[in-house]
Amino acid sequence: MNQQQKPTQQQHARQQKNEGEGNRTAARAYNAEEHRFAADPEKVKKAAQSAERAVDGPEGAALAEAEREGRKHARK
Repeated sequence: MNQQQKPTQQQHARQQKNEGEGNRTAARAYNAEEHRFAADPEKVKKAAQSAERAVDGPEGAALAEAEREGRKHARK
C-alpha cells in the first residue's frame, strides 16, 4: 500500500491492538480531551450557553424527562 492510499477498515482493525474489555488507550485519549476542554473557559462558556438554550427551548421538556429517567437509575 502506498502512502496516498487510506487503509481499509479490515487493515486498520488488524493494526489495532485488542485491549479487551475497557480500551485503556481510548480512555486516556478521551480523558485528555476532556481536560483540554475543561481548561478552556471560552469553550466551557459556549457549551453552557448552548445547554441553557436547549433547556429553555422546545426540547426542554424532553431533556427534563430524560433527566428524570436517568435519576431513576442513579446510585443512591
